[in-house]
Amino acid sequence: MLQLEIIFEDEDILVCHKPQGTATQTKRIGQQDMVSLIANYRAKKGEKPYVGVVHRLDQPVEGVMVFAKNPKAVAELSRQVRERNIGKHYYAISNSKGIEEAGKRPVTLTGYIAFDGRKNVSRIVPENDPEGKKAELEYTVHKVVDGKVLFDVLLHTGRHHQIRLQMAEVGYPLIGDTKYGTLGEEKGLGLCSYRLEFTHPRTKKKMDFSITPQGAVFQKFFG
Repeated sequence: MLQLEIIFEDEDILVCHKPQGTATQTKRIGQQDMVSLIANYRAKKGEKPYVGVVHRLDQPVEGVMVFAKNPKAVAELSRQVRERNIGKHYYAISNSKGIEEAGKRPVTLTGYIAFDGRKNVSRIVPENDPEGKKAELEYTVHKVVDGKVLFDVLLHTGRHHQIRLQMAEVGYPLIGDTKYGTLGEEKGLGLCSYRLEFTHPRTKKKMDFSITPQGAVFQKFFG
């Protein structure tokens, strides 16, 4: 039985560590997801099992997430997401070809991404493509170990599969990503949302939460 790993909780929000392989929310019968785990947790405490989804992580991605415990909190946090006032930091792993050491200057990637909902994939498109939406991120080389590189990625926009697609486009497909690269591994996808920054919806206090990746694919960097 999957256990809910809570990092922080008060009357308005719940911050937790979503494990690799768990969906944020799913309609599949019998499959556990973060929303159902939190709803059950709240119900067992005698609370209304309300769960406000503020942002999402793809099922193969582990990371820190914030959920709202009431409608006012979800509205305020969703506003911060829309206005890009939430800081989203990721670790991403790829092959280290052409990269010898960490500490180089940040690199900004800017492009346009179109989403195909029928196939659940995205693609890079020209700026004038009517289906394209601007996508921007910034990455630095955090660590190089045994032919693999750990990138520290700051996401400026939240497009579908953005990090996976944009890193593959510049020659660094993520480990375990068979959709946008050829680096398939049984250890899982080398992507983790390790840090989340936002403003508390009620107190307006700056909140900043970080985790250490637990997935097997990250162990050579954090084990």
